[in-house]
Formats: sequence, structure tokens, C-alpha cells
Amino acid sequence: MEISNVEIAARLVLALILGGLVGLERESHGRPAGFRTHILVSVGSALLMVVSAYAFPSGDPGRIAAQVVSGIGFLGAGTIMREGATIRGLTTAASLWTVAGIGLTVGAGFYFSAVLGTILVLLTLVVLKQLEWKYLTAKHETLTMVIQDTPGQLARVFAVLAKFDVDVKNVELAGNDTGEAHLELQVDISPRYSRVSIIEELVATPGVKRASYK
Repeated sequence: MEISNVEIAARLVLALILGGLVGLERESHGRPAGFRTHILVSVGSALLMVVSAYAFPSGDPGRIAAQVVSGIGFLGAGTIMREGATIRGLTTAASLWTVAGIGLTVGAGFYFSAVLGTILVLLTLVVLKQLEWKYLTAKHETLTMVIQDTPGQLARVFAVLAKFDVDVKNVELAGNDTGEAHLELQVDISPRYSRVSIIEELVATPGVKRASYK
């Protein structure tokens, strides 16, 4: 089986474009593996597939593909960082692995699959991220209040926060000579509840004079 130079060039350029689109999205978020890295992974995968399929027609191209998919894991591992109890970079590692698959698909000549796969990856990274943030992910906020410095006032505030499943991470309380206290809370707010509703409920609580997000 033979392939023309024009066809080879077309496949490599398409791999560059598709990998670059995913890389641009990662680059826009300041990820360690961005535009150029994704292009190199995609083009390199396509090139290996072309060589495997056409330079050695009696061989098994699937073996090269399997090695590429396996080997890209080492590159992906380099994008994963641990910060305390938080692990970052898993999405970028997954995007590198997927871009390698896109490159292999282009190298094998399945253009429709490669283009559709890229579109689905971009939809996942862009659209689903917005939905995740809006409906699934707890939002980190700094909540500030001016409250009366009287016994039991903190308990009333925390009762309201518990009603809305607000997870309090840190509390800072500073009193003054006027009988008031400034309360600052680091909180995670459940996506099930409106941020505005929480403020309204707090302001309606006896002893709470002001409440807002910092």
C-alpha cells in the first residue's frame, strides 16, 4: 500500500490543526502543557502511525499505536502537580492522551473521526466546564459581616450558614468599642443554593447589620 507525499502532508497538517485547537484551550488557562506541546503530541502520533502503516506494510500498525498511547502517559504525568490535598493537572494529562489518539486517528486516515473527536474534546473542556462550575462545583467565597458583639450571635450566623450547606473553612472575628464585631469567613458555597439568597437570609437575621461577599 502506498501513500503520496501530498496525502502525508495533509494528514500531518490536519493533526497540527486539531492538536493546536485543544492546546489553545489549555494554553488559555495557563496550563504547563499548552499550545505547542499538544501540537507536538498530535503531529508526532500521526507521523508514527503513517510510518508504521505505510513504511512497513507487513507489520502491525496497532502495535505502534499501543506504544504511543502507553508512552504518552509519562508526558501526562509531568503535568500533574500536588498542592497539599489538591491534585492539579489531571485534565491536561487527559487532553494530552486524547490528542495522541487524535493524531493516531489522523495518521490512519480516519479524518471524520479525528475532527469529531476534537470537537467533542473542545466541548468537554469549554462547555462542560461552565456547566460543572455552575451546577456541580462548590464556589469559594470570602464572606464579610458586621454583627452585634453579643453572646449567641455567632451561633445565629452559623445556623443560617448550616441551613444553606455552607462549608466554613476559616473564621476571623475582630471586635471594637462600639459593640459591633467584624466577621470574615472563608466558605465553600454549594451550587444548589443562590449566593444572593444566603446574603438575604443573613441580613434578615437579628444582630447582623451588614453582609456581603468580599
